[in-house]
Amino acid sequence: MIKQRIKHRVIDQLSEYRQSLARIKVLSSYSVGAGITISRLNEDDHLQELHRKLRGRPSYMYLSKREQKLETAAHTHLTEYPSGTRAQLAAVPELGIDPEEDELLQELRKKIQKVIEARQGSVEGVTGVLNRMAALQDLQGEVKQIDTVLENCKPEYAELLRLRYVEQLPVESVAARMHITRRTYNRWLEKALSEFENVSY
Repeated sequence: MIKQRIKHRVIDQLSEYRQSLARIKVLSSYSVGAGITISRLNEDDHLQELHRKLRGRPSYMYLSKREQKLETAAHTHLTEYPSGTRAQLAAVPELGIDPEEDELLQELRKKIQKVIEARQGSVEGVTGVLNRMAALQDLQGEVKQIDTVLENCKPEYAELLRLRYVEQLPVESVAARMHITRRTYNRWLEKALSEFENVSY
């Protein structure tokens, strides 16, 4: 028999699954300004490793032709790269030497402006955004762990646990959905909770 304390821990973990999914949805859609959401920031966070690999390589290997032109315009007018986005925005002139450069400079100014707006968009500031990102990543990790454990349990045990604790169906409904008797349900439940615990830790 699975110990009562362990049994409650497994049940609590499974029962919070749907709530975690709902919280992930809310956190993912939280706006930090300029149309940027926490989920987008979280995705960008996962790109940091790629950015590290790209540093030091010639830009033509990973930038489009349009992006290369923007980079050239930036290097031309931001020779010293002043610190702070506002100083950089001020350093980019509004007009270039021809209409094509005018267009590139306007696009460059818009991109810098978007960064400024995104940083100002959240009333909570950077700390609030980072806290929300950390909460999102924690919840995603918990949900992924439960999914992985259930995938590694016997299929009938995983289905029983999902129906009973994730979907929160009554015992009778679970037994009917799985075409098993109440006695079989009780026997499988004990084994399913035990297996979930064993696979988890």
